[in-house]
Amino acid sequence: MHERPAELALIADIGGTNARFALTDLRAEHLELSAQASLRCAEFASLHHAAEHYLEQVGVRPTLAGLAVACPIIHDEVRMTNRAWAFSQRELMHTLGLQGLRVINDFGAIAHAVTVLQAPDLHALYGAPEPPVRGPITLIGPGTGLGVALLAGNAERGWHVIETEGGHVSFAPLNDEERLIAEWVSARFGRCSNERLLSGAGLSHIDAALRGASGVDTGVAHLRAPEEIVTQALEGHDLIARRTLARFCAILGSVLGDTALIHGARSVVIAGGIVPRFINFVRSSAFRERFLAKGRFADYLAAIPIHVITHSYPGLLGAAAALREQNS
Repeated sequence: MHERPAELALIADIGGTNARFALTDLRAEHLELSAQASLRCAEFASLHHAAEHYLEQVGVRPTLAGLAVACPIIHDEVRMTNRAWAFSQRELMHTLGLQGLRVINDFGAIAHAVTVLQAPDLHALYGAPEPPVRGPITLIGPGTGLGVALLAGNAERGWHVIETEGGHVSFAPLNDEERLIAEWVSARFGRCSNERLLSGAGLSHIDAALRGASGVDTGVAHLRAPEEIVTQALEGHDLIARRTLARFCAILGSVLGDTALIHGARSVVIAGGIVPRFINFVRSSAFRERFLAKGRFADYLAAIPIHVITHSYPGLLGAAAALREQNS
């Protein structure tokens, strides 16, 4: 038998902080990524400049590309939510010399990735360890922002990805401490969405609100970095950092339970770069209690397996899966 010739494609996952690039062979039996590189968005004037820099480094010019971008994808013009980048899909095809391009929402890409992830790429937080093979599957991802998506269908008949902006739903505080946090955020941003708390910046906001309640100056200029908060919380010596991470986990459980009910989910998958850093802390927190605290539907939610994506580049993998689907 003759091996099928490779069909090399450029793959990118463009977030508010980093632009990740890779190459993939769309004709391979199992999608694999090669020549992965992560570029800081702040160092480039536009997506086009970042992509050109990457292609110069790898020395190839694919004619197909799949991009996952952190914003809604509705029209030809794409404007990112957390980065001052905008581009026309038609113009990008022309300037990069592409014959085919697929641009999808970054969290839609995570949903596409779930359809091709293997068991080692997922950590079973609760429930069966096997990867989900049947929808509806709720996906939520605290990162630079808060991604939410729905994956419908199944492995046999095919999947359907529904991209959403569920991260911008209004936050619903459930106790005095959460009301204090919501008031702190609302005073500075006009309202408190789930994304204002369940994100990297959200950790900083929760921490600042709790420190303010303790009499510490918490102006925006005094926000602690999320990496510092997580490190201090896990080391256990900083009480406010530990309270911050515990509150983050509790809120995540509550929001995830609500979202699973809205979606009628059979499985839940957590993505993003934050939660994989403290999986054991999540287990010891009020996450599970808050996930199940939905009255008469607690038993329904208890039967739902919850996985955490541990694959290093799920956005890239999902963009590759979506591009292959378009060109199959």
